[in-house]
Amino acid sequence: MQVSTTRKIVILGTGGTIAGQGSAHGGGVGYQPGQIDVAQLLQPIVEHCLPERFVFEAEQVAQLDSKDMDITTWQQLAQACSKWLDQADVAGVVITHGTDTLEETAWFLQCVLQPVKPVVMTCAMRPATALSADGPANLRDAVICAADGVAGVWVTVAGEVHGAQWLRKVHPYRVHAFSSGAQGPAAWVEEGRVRWLQRAPATVVLPEFASVVWERDAKQWPWVELVTSTAAARPAAVDALVAAGVQGLVVAGTGNGSIHQALQQALQRATAQGVMVWRTTRCEQGQIVLADGEQDAAVTPLSPVKARISLMLALLQN
Repeated sequence: MQVSTTRKIVILGTGGTIAGQGSAHGGGVGYQPGQIDVAQLLQPIVEHCLPERFVFEAEQVAQLDSKDMDITTWQQLAQACSKWLDQADVAGVVITHGTDTLEETAWFLQCVLQPVKPVVMTCAMRPATALSADGPANLRDAVICAADGVAGVWVTVAGEVHGAQWLRKVHPYRVHAFSSGAQGPAAWVEEGRVRWLQRAPATVVLPEFASVVWERDAKQWPWVELVTSTAAARPAAVDALVAAGVQGLVVAGTGNGSIHQALQQALQRATAQGVMVWRTTRCEQGQIVLADGEQDAAVTPLSPVKARISLMLALLQN
């Protein structure tokens, strides 16, 4: 008896610009995101550029503008990924997502799933109705990347593949809007093939806590906020957050993580009241470099928005 070698790639939709619709003139702004079902986005791609050994299944997890991403949707998305990844015939998962919070969702999924199969996110800077729509090519590349079988959470955009840890949105309009800074892309998708430079995504050392992520009501998740050190920074903002019940603060320091002295005093008061404080840099590239022999458990190499996610997850364990 011949055994079928057909495997499945699952495409999960969450909305975003890639599913957006605009006016008839085909512009790249002034559109409504999250209007087209993921199955409809997938349809024109399946027939032309995908390996014959795969079948495809689409599931609409959410339909929103990613600027409005929330914990409940993160939970639903992570659960959907886990459900499909646990199936032996599923080779990988592709997720369509808005660009605004893509880097945050990618890092969240890398932390909570740490998948042994590929989870590939993709997006678009132009709506599906734009004359210069970039979504179809990005989705095609994401499926090709998922079929390539490299484990981890990846993001395909503008012909590049990025790891979840370093990816940042660096431009509000251009199609080539994402960068991994000095780290650079992990791979490129070229003529239907993936050319890898870095195959190992970040490994996040965390205890097993999937049940906590799934089961804890979103309203009960730890409250963590970002604070940025600037010239003429005022400590009242930190004091107000502490008084309101914030449980964690991520400080985006200037340069090599330095913090305005007035702000530093407020952060010390926050720490004394039991608020967890982490420190990173507001610079888009690089990370804080400590002096030889210096140790600081509050320093993180993550970007401010990703540090916020990791601190939320750390506090979720307590």
